[in-house]
Amino acid sequence: MSNRAGQLAEPRDLIDVPHLVTAYYTLTPDPENVDQQVAFGTSGHRGSSLKTAFNEAHILATTQAIVDYRRSQGFDGPLFLGRDTHALSEPAWASALEVLVANDVTVLVDHRDGYTPTPAVSHAILRANKGKDLTNGSGLADGIVVTPSHNPPADGGFKYNPPHGGPADSDATKVIAARANEYIRGGLSGVKRVAFSKASEKAQKYDFLGTYVDDLPNVVDLAAIKHAGVRIGADPLGGAAVAYWGEIAERHGLDLTVVNPLVDPTWRFMTLDWDEKIRMDCSSPNAMASLIAQREKYDIATGNDADSDRHGIVTPDAGLMNPNHYLAVAIQYLYGGARPQWGEGFIGKTLVSSSMIDRVADDLGRKLVEVPVGFKWFVPGLLDGSGPFGGEESAGASFVRVDGSVWTTDKDGILLALLASEIKATTGKSPSELYGELTAKHGAPAYARVDAPASREEKAKLGALTPDAVAADTLAGESITAKLTEAPGNGAKIGGLKVVTDSAWFAARPSGTEDVYKIYAESFKGEEHLAQVQAEARDVVSAALGS
Repeated sequence: MSNRAGQLAEPRDLIDVPHLVTAYYTLTPDPENVDQQVAFGTSGHRGSSLKTAFNEAHILATTQAIVDYRRSQGFDGPLFLGRDTHALSEPAWASALEVLVANDVTVLVDHRDGYTPTPAVSHAILRANKGKDLTNGSGLADGIVVTPSHNPPADGGFKYNPPHGGPADSDATKVIAARANEYIRGGLSGVKRVAFSKASEKAQKYDFLGTYVDDLPNVVDLAAIKHAGVRIGADPLGGAAVAYWGEIAERHGLDLTVVNPLVDPTWRFMTLDWDEKIRMDCSSPNAMASLIAQREKYDIATGNDADSDRHGIVTPDAGLMNPNHYLAVAIQYLYGGARPQWGEGFIGKTLVSSSMIDRVADDLGRKLVEVPVGFKWFVPGLLDGSGPFGGEESAGASFVRVDGSVWTTDKDGILLALLASEIKATTGKSPSELYGELTAKHGAPAYARVDAPASREEKAKLGALTPDAVAADTLAGESITAKLTEAPGNGAKIGGLKVVTDSAWFAARPSGTEDVYKIYAESFKGEEHLAQVQAEARDVVSAALGS
């Protein structure tokens, strides 16, 4: 942890935007350099133009590869194209538009030429495909969101959402990435493109903001929030939700203040994260320091990352809630009586989320489905209502409408932020106060996630861990009950290893979005026991890396 963590960014921390954008257009990737190839992680292709990892050639090739893929699947409906506020997002958005129009794809862009949150794109896709057979490609819509999510300002990101509205699965992204790299090796031969002036003329307009904001009362109780007079402070953190929060307040009569309406591709108004990087991570107390300092002004304060698919919940009594704590409260509230029309649907969680959720699910008598990291695993349950809620420890979640029908199948940070105000309005208690009640009933877990730098080769080693990596029969003095490389909920590979005892667990896995690895750990026996679990987890990782 840097001693500058949580402090306001200084001029030396800021990116040179012209230099970054120039690199996007002038640097050409080496197709034989693995670090300069198109590679889809848990949420699209990401990288910096300065490292020749996110440049014009990447986006032109990847967009053509998406066109090829959607044709192979028979998807011939419109494609919704959105972007966030990162400096590389608009150039990449323009490149994608040029290729899509050249391939005669009907492209729908924001009618205000504004920024578009990921959940608004998912919402638009599902609305366009309502009532259609998603197994029959004809007439189906899909989408692209140009965003690296919470990543630092120098990064760009590009992700594809097929007709189910959620993140594309690995079967699709492997095909798209392989085809894109073929185009790059071939000098972009076969990539169609028209001038941006022509592409922008042919693009059709869509009201992402109005359609999403006006539909919100069907998924969250805004009337209750208004009636209770909940004072809300919403910080978009300079991201794509910047125009959405003001419209939500105006259209639905909420006592809501947009804490920071500024957009700046350098994010000079941000406080530094744990490693002195500017990172729009609304689950980080360091990145959220400015909002936390204002928590006494509001009943509920919230933050979103750059594409608004993540949420951060700040309360006067507790400051920034741990994402796991809020997920547990949301699940208890929603399944415990707030959404009776949901029926007997299961609860979805990632295997690195807190075991408090397991205890809440057991207490509610609900089936729990534990899946690998990646929101794509929640898509089927959200789509058909069999799994009305899906959430992950990194502050990403979504849930279905009040009537049990689908809302979004991608993470929705705006929705989860508004839910915190609904909880306050209907219970009279903050989510953090309700989490205190859960710990009184189920115990208080100590949870931590540690990130450390890792090369591509080191990440590959961690992703290939097997149960044999743990020779011991005990973890921190307790008998090991499971050594998992597959998720118990669906049998899918987790890309790492999870070790479980009766009161603790750890998981080690490489990040799918940055060059780091992550060790997650939790103990219901307190901080000292957690530290012991973490120490033994580090031994496993060190052995795997040969260090």
